Amino acid sequence: MQRKNVPFMLTVALLLVLDQVTKYFIQGGMALHESIPVIPGFFSITYIRNPGAAFGFLAGASPTFRYVFFIGVTVAAIGLILHYLRTYAAGDHLLTISLGMILSGAIGNLIDRVRFGEVIDFLDVYLGTTHWPDFNVADAAISVGAIILFIHLVQQKKSAPGPLPPHQG
Repeated sequence: MQRKNVPFMLTVALLLVLDQVTKYFIQGGMALHESIPVIPGFFSITYIRNPGAAFGFLAGASPTFRYVFFIGVTVAAIGLILHYLRTYAAGDHLLTISLGMILSGAIGNLIDRVRFGEVIDFLDVYLGTTHWPDFNVADAAISVGAIILFIHLVQQKKSAPGPLPPHQG
């Protein structure tokens, strides 16, 4: 392993282990749909299984279609992340970390889909009776990694030189 890949690999390993360990404890220590308030009126640990993707996307589709679709999309995303890392991220620590976060989340949820055909979610954020869709450590890693990546790319675009003036002949 090249030294430049150490931050990437550490990010992936740390978040993947955190994701899988938390899911293991949730699955082993709670009944499905059980909820434990942590901050009443705002945050609970609630064990659910999500057959779809974010916001229940494709939750109503056939299990076979979901399985093939989500695994195919995840494998393609992993390939793109690794390509982007190899092609563009050399020496760019923020880009490397954000790609590691996204990859760890993709792998974490892929593990669930392969093992269970659905994803274990347990982080329940809400205000009164208005709930954000439940999520997990993998989802949080993907979301935070994508936000960091977006901000980083916007900042790079702002600092890039503008177009050259027209050639005066």
